[in-house]
Amino acid sequence: MDTKQSTQINNLKITSPFWKRYRKLMADDSIPFQWDMINDNNDVEVENDPFAAGGSADKSHAIANLKIAAGRMKGDFFGMEFQDTDVYKWLESAAYVLNYAPSDKLKKEADSVVDLIADAQEDDGYLSTMFQIEMPERKFKRLQQSHELYSMGHYIEAGVAYYTITGNQKALNIAKKMADCIDSHFGTGEGKILGIPGHPEIENALARLYDATHEQKYLDLAKYFITQRGKDPEFFNKQNKADGADRNFFPGLDTIGNAYYFADKPVTEQTEPHGHAVRVLYFCTGLAHVARLTHDKELMDSANRLWKDIVKKQMYVTGNVGQTTTGEAFTYDYDLPNDTDYGETCASVAMVFFAKQMMETRMSGQYGDIIEKELFNGALSGIALDGKHYFYVNPLEADPRASHGNPGKNHINTRRSSWFACACCPSNITRLLASIDKYMYEVNDDVILSHQFIANDTTFKNGVEVNQESNFPWSGDIKFTITNQNKEDFKFGIRIPSWSRNKYDVKVNGDSVDPELQDGIIYILVSDSEMTITLSLDMDTKLVRANTKVKDDMNKVAIQRGPVVYCAEEADNKAPLWDYRLDDKPQMDYKYEKSLLDGVGVIETSDAKMAQEDGDELYYTDDISWKPAKMTFIPYYAWANRSEGQMRVWQDINR
Repeated sequence: MDTKQSTQINNLKITSPFWKRYRKLMADDSIPFQWDMINDNNDVEVENDPFAAGGSADKSHAIANLKIAAGRMKGDFFGMEFQDTDVYKWLESAAYVLNYAPSDKLKKEADSVVDLIADAQEDDGYLSTMFQIEMPERKFKRLQQSHELYSMGHYIEAGVAYYTITGNQKALNIAKKMADCIDSHFGTGEGKILGIPGHPEIENALARLYDATHEQKYLDLAKYFITQRGKDPEFFNKQNKADGADRNFFPGLDTIGNAYYFADKPVTEQTEPHGHAVRVLYFCTGLAHVARLTHDKELMDSANRLWKDIVKKQMYVTGNVGQTTTGEAFTYDYDLPNDTDYGETCASVAMVFFAKQMMETRMSGQYGDIIEKELFNGALSGIALDGKHYFYVNPLEADPRASHGNPGKNHINTRRSSWFACACCPSNITRLLASIDKYMYEVNDDVILSHQFIANDTTFKNGVEVNQESNFPWSGDIKFTITNQNKEDFKFGIRIPSWSRNKYDVKVNGDSVDPELQDGIIYILVSDSEMTITLSLDMDTKLVRANTKVKDDMNKVAIQRGPVVYCAEEADNKAPLWDYRLDDKPQMDYKYEKSLLDGVGVIETSDAKMAQEDGDELYYTDDISWKPAKMTFIPYYAWANRSEGQMRVWQDINR
């Protein structure tokens, strides 16, 4: 939202039954659990998959690292170079929780973290505990791998959020001091490092700091990091050579190539995403943010190109991105394998951040579509229903036997873990879910756009009140009651989801209307002091097919109802799941099961067949024998919350 607009949100209360549950889960379970983890509380029960991508772990040492750096305790550094970020993202998550669920206990814990970080920060603003404790002489000397700017970027985001919500000035001062340190070391000035970090994050962090302070130097520095990336293809090599060729933090990352870091050429010359998916998407978030703030058309054109390729050619039907475990990376257009898909939770979370920045630049339904897709599918699958177990990797097909027996699939986990050695995902999904109120409205001039169907009561600072009632995603009936105390006319926008654009009904004050669909959005002129708008969306179950360029999904369909993508799970369907085949036009029956998986919509069909089990021969020349079968499908986000077993999103179909 443009903070200069008079129509800022004054108060927003989420009333959606679906999301109220998750908001409560964040406050009561996830954030307290993560607090115990980063404090190495030995009393907390930890349950990990020993094969987990990201490496299973039963301790963090993240708070301890900060205490050592602050001189509060003795010891050695433990963990990843970016271990500090587990604390920073927890702090950001805590800030968002405090905004809707005030707690003296949580506030005291979070304030204590801010005090600790202030003590650990050096006088010049530098803070990265691994370097402070173990190797101070190597500060900013191996930026390709050091994650120093990545870590400080995460604090800046947390500090801005905590200051904005609680008014804690110290939290903001730490962020400013940190950014000033970076500004004094990087850029085009004499004696500065004319370079970039290997892992983007600082770009969007500095833009957020500018939003909070309106200090131009932070926006200038953010733009520097955006435009400098890819300009000097030898920068990393020169730094590595000077630091010592055999002193890698991660084996092989010195020879993997600039494309992996999305630094092979300037962003204005990039045409598609490549390399580490989260790095690309964090960079794209900063790119779109900086382009909007600076009104830089060339940078925004670059953001649009990258958005289009990701969404149109490299995104799974669930919203997951980043196809391969090798480098946690993008591969190439239309390469979307299901049983080796990496789909890191952090990448899905980052897609929401990217979409939000694109939506703030231009109101378009496509951005709201992706936010919705991630919130109900790709990102949400990263957290268990208990809020205390997490996926690092989110495949679209899984088999425990394959995960344990095939080294090429051992990154695919069939149960979530409590924590990871590389624990970036748990606090990333919680900082998203705790802040979903940030992703529901956009305000621009005389337009208020409601682009997510999350029931809420919202008041705007210009006197407008919006009440949205719904039981989304299980029901497509949405009701908006708008009260306009301001008495000035304005346009109220509603996104029509891509899955319902061929069938929807709109009524204003009970009368049917047919407003023009503009870039996925309808606009209703609000000229009365009170207005009611009802929207009925198409909640028919749909069979989705992929583009024929996607070889892995040929002769298969995915099942979707509303925004929710469904999957077959062994808990409901006798294994092996690849033995099933849907009839050409199966009848799909939907019902809501209140007692199943904390309440989910379930889809069933009897229009399926299952292959008869073969004998002992490996190969046959005769046809497969089929027998009638029933199939049950649950929401993809809810899989792996019961017994461990197989899972499939794409189903074979007799076409």
